[in-house]
Amino acid sequence: MTTKQTILYVTYTGDAGSRFDRDYYLTKHMKLVQEVWGATGLESGTAFFPATGSSGVGTIAIAELKFRDQAAVEASFASPDTARVMADVKAYTDITPQIVRASPL
Repeated sequence: MTTKQTILYVTYTGDAGSRFDRDYYLTKHMKLVQEVWGATGLESGTAFFPATGSSGVGTIAIAELKFRDQAAVEASFASPDTARVMADVKAYTDITPQIVRASPL
């Protein structure tokens, strides 16, 4: 039986007044995510910064986190070190991240 890779999309939606430190996110937070969840099945993580348009309202950032399979996602979120990842969010943003799971059919 072949296992299917599971992808999590973590999105940050805000407006011109939202705080989001891209440099911290890229150089520190994403490194922490790889360090913590790499041990439990995270294969890669990529960050995107879509254009929000002239209104400044919309998706500010998206992280695509590719895990080996759903079991790896579950192991990652069950890890005691996940608390470090979640606590670090406040260091770079005041936006509550939204997490969506995707897996191939």
